[in-house]
Parts: sequence; C-alpha cells; structure tokens
Amino acid sequence: MGEDWHVYVLQCADGTLYTGIARDLQKRLLQHNGAQAGGPKYTRGRRPVQLMWSDTAADRGAALQREAAIKKLSRRGKLQLIGCRSRLSMW
Repeated sequence: MGEDWHVYVLQCADGTLYTGIARDLQKRLLQHNGAQAGGPKYTRGRRPVQLMWSDTAADRGAALQREAAIKKLSRRGKLQLIGCRSRLSMW
C-alpha cells in the first residue's frame, strides 16, 4: 500500500482559511509557503500560512470527499473543526 492522503486546513496571514489535500503534507506546506515550487495561487499572496488541522484518508477519493465536506462548512464550522473557538469573536 502507498502513503495515506491528508486533508488539511491552513490559516493564511490575512486570516482566511484554506482547505486542501496532499499525499506528502510537509512538501505541500513548503509549496504553500513558497519554499518549494508549486502551490496554489490562492496562498501565494497570503503567506505565510500555518497548518491548523489535518487528518488522514485511506485514498484520494476519501480525501476529496472530506475536503468537499469541509469546504461546505461556514467559517464558524471550520473554526470549530480545528478547535479555534476563541477566534470566533474575531470574525
């Protein structure tokens, strides 16, 4: 069997949240922060980003389903997922 897939939530420097999936989470974080080539356009102008939450998924399909479910959550729901209840009043 190959490596697990990871579903993750980042907090960008501007306070926004970004949800994604990756096979190699550490490499993907380096890409998000510009230390390695690649990474989405969304986080390029919002660096640095910080990993707030991650979980593993058995395969790509499961990771994509979990990512889609998280993206449908409100900001409040995402903050509750990552355990940042104290930040609710900020937004």
